[in-house]
Amino acid sequence: MSGRGEAVLSRRLSLVFAVLLLVCCGTSAWLQLRSNGRHEQEVIQRLSSGLAAHIAENAELMRPEGLNPVAVKDLFDKLMAVNPSVEVYLLSPDGHIAAQAAPPGHLKRDRVDLAPVRRLLAGATMPVLGDDPRNLQTPKVFSAAPMRVDGRDAGYVYVVLQGEDHDAVAAHVAADNVLRTTLWSMGLVALLGLVAGTVAFWLITRPLRELTAVVRRFESEGIGSLESQTAALERIARGGGEIATLSQAFVQMTRRIAEQWRELTLQDQQRRELVANISHDLRTPLTSLHGYLETLRLKAGILDDEERRRYLDIALGQSRKVGRLAQELFELARLEYGVVKPEKENFALADLVQDVFQKFELAAGARQQQLKPDIAPGLPIVSADLGMIERVLTNLLDNAIHHTPVGGAIEVQLRPTNTGVAVQVSDTGPGIPGELQKGLFVRPVFMSGARSDGSRSGGLGLMIVQRILQLHGSEIRLVPQPGKGAVFRFQLAGAASG
Repeated sequence: MSGRGEAVLSRRLSLVFAVLLLVCCGTSAWLQLRSNGRHEQEVIQRLSSGLAAHIAENAELMRPEGLNPVAVKDLFDKLMAVNPSVEVYLLSPDGHIAAQAAPPGHLKRDRVDLAPVRRLLAGATMPVLGDDPRNLQTPKVFSAAPMRVDGRDAGYVYVVLQGEDHDAVAAHVAADNVLRTTLWSMGLVALLGLVAGTVAFWLITRPLRELTAVVRRFESEGIGSLESQTAALERIARGGGEIATLSQAFVQMTRRIAEQWRELTLQDQQRRELVANISHDLRTPLTSLHGYLETLRLKAGILDDEERRRYLDIALGQSRKVGRLAQELFELARLEYGVVKPEKENFALADLVQDVFQKFELAAGARQQQLKPDIAPGLPIVSADLGMIERVLTNLLDNAIHHTPVGGAIEVQLRPTNTGVAVQVSDTGPGIPGELQKGLFVRPVFMSGARSDGSRSGGLGLMIVQRILQLHGSEIRLVPQPGKGAVFRFQLAGAASG
C-alpha cells in the first residue's frame, strides 16, 4: 500500500515539475519572441528612417496641378523591384491615400491615421507603429516624410517597411522555425522535467522515506524499536518543514502511546495484585468462619454454652472482616468509576476531628493509646464533602491505631495555609517499610502481623483515602519525620470568602 502511495507521489511531483517547466519555457519563449520582434521593428525603422524623405525629394512626383502619374508609377515599380517588402503610398494632407501600387482588391483602407506620422516626425522613441492600408488588424513600422510643392504642404510620403510580401515570407519561414523550435523545446523540457522531477522527488521525499521506515519498524517491532531510531528521527526533525513537524508529532504520539501502555501495564499488574491479595485476605476469614460454623454443627450436642458462645463470637468476628472488606471494595469501585461526586459544604475541620476522635476513644483506650489533637487557633473554614472527609480521617486513624503498639500515641495536626488547612496524621508505630512506600496509594498494601488481632491489613483504606482527596483536588503524601512512625499529610481548600 505504501509503495503504491510513493509511486503516485513520485508521478505527481514529476508531472508538476514538468508542467512548471513547460509554463516557464513557454513564457520565456513568448517574451523573447516579442522582444525580438520589437527589436527587429526598431532596427528596420531606424535603417529606413530616411527612405520617405529621399522619395519626397523627387520633384517629378508632384506638379503644381497635382500628381504626376507617370513618375509615381515609375517610382513604385523601381522600389518594388529593389525591395519587395516595402509599400509606398502618397497621402493627402488629411491622410487620404492619393496614390498607391497595391494589386486590385488588396487595399483595405483609403485613409491613414496621421497621429503616428506626426509622432515619428517629432522624434518619438522607435519603433512607432502606424496603419497598414492592406491590413486592418496589424499596425506596421513605417517611414514618413512631408512633401512640398512651391513651399506649400502637398501631403506625405508614407512607406510601410514590412508589407504583404514580407509577411508572407516571414510566416512561411516562421512556421518552419516554430515547428523545429517547438519539437526541440518539448524534448528539452521533457528531459529537464524528468531530471528535475526525479532529483526533487528524491530530495523532498527522503525524510518521508526515512519516517516511513521508522513507522514500519514501529508497526512490526513495537515501541522498543524507537530507541534505535532516535538518530533518524532527530535528523528528520532538523530538516524543518511539514515532514519535520510530522516526525515530531509521530514521536510525541509514540511517547504518549508508550506512557499509556506503561500505565495500562501497571494498572493491569495492580489489578492482578489486588485480586490476588483480596482473594488471600478473604480466604483466611472465610476459612475460619467455615471451620467454626462446621464445628458448631458437628459438636452441637457436646459443646457447653460458653464454648458455643466463643465459637459464635469468633465466627461473627470473621464475618465482620469479610463484610468490611466487601464494603471497602464496593466503595473503592464507586470512587474509581466516578459514581460518587463530592457535595461540598463549608464546615470547621477542627470540629470534625473532635467527632472522629470520639469514635475511636474506646479502641484507643483498650490499647492504652493517646489521641492527641494539635489544632492551631484561627483555622479557616474548609469547603469539602463532610462525609468523605470524615471517611478519610476515619481510615487514617483506624490504620494508625491498629499499627501503633500498646502505649503509643496518634496525633492529628491542623495548620492554616494560604489556600486552606494542612492536615497531618502521625503515629508512633514502626512505620511503613521502604519497599511498600512506592505504591502505597495505588495498590493494596499488606503488612502481616501488624494488627492487634493478628490478621493482615488489606490496605484498601489508603486507596480510598487517595481517591477521595483526588476528587477534592488534593493528594495525600507519606512524609518522613524523625521520632514518628507513619506520617500522612494532605491539604483541604478553604471556603470562598463573601
